[in-house]
Amino acid sequence: MLTPVSTASDLPLDAVDTGAEPGGTPVIPRGGGRDAITGAAREIFAERGYHGTSIRDIAKRAGLSLSAMYYWHPSKQHLLAALIEESTYDYFHRCDEALREVGDDPADRLRALVRATVEYRVRRRVESNIGTQEWRNLEPDNRERLDGLRRSATQLWADIINDGVTRGTFRCAHPGDARRSIVAACNAIAQWYEPSGELGLPDLVERYTEIALRIVDYPS
Repeated sequence: MLTPVSTASDLPLDAVDTGAEPGGTPVIPRGGGRDAITGAAREIFAERGYHGTSIRDIAKRAGLSLSAMYYWHPSKQHLLAALIEESTYDYFHRCDEALREVGDDPADRLRALVRATVEYRVRRRVESNIGTQEWRNLEPDNRERLDGLRRSATQLWADIINDGVTRGTFRCAHPGDARRSIVAACNAIAQWYEPSGELGLPDLVERYTEIALRIVDYPS
């Protein structure tokens, strides 16, 4: 599980590195603690990949010493797992909020889940891509634990689509294939969407909602 957040007074005395690295490169503190480490790791994993990043690189980017790094995260592997875990729980939170706003109609619930997923993939593109690209670099214990979260996310989609088929709201003959197609399409948004482009987020949500409803064969 994620390591509890600690206050600045709990830090080792040498936690914040405000001096210089060997060779004279100045280190600029980015604000102490786990948030600085998480932000730095997110940036460098995205730039260089997991294997191209060292724990020292992350500490330097965060403006913290190695002792501070190890205070929160005993290894680079622990930090990668923590990043994926936090972003996954954030996704669940957004989905839960979206689903609470609608009733039990399967079409409304599918719309809500598509909206939450598309918005998440746009607003947390970096984390989404790290989760996809670096999943293979998780160690078996972490992969097994986090795979349980992935299965829970899959079940969210499956429950809504299966309910729609059972109630006659959706007419797709293969609900499992429909689910996989919708999820794959929504997840891929993080890889290509540019917020500065011509397609705004509301239009993107509307487009993918229409795609999802066509896939499940919802009569318009």
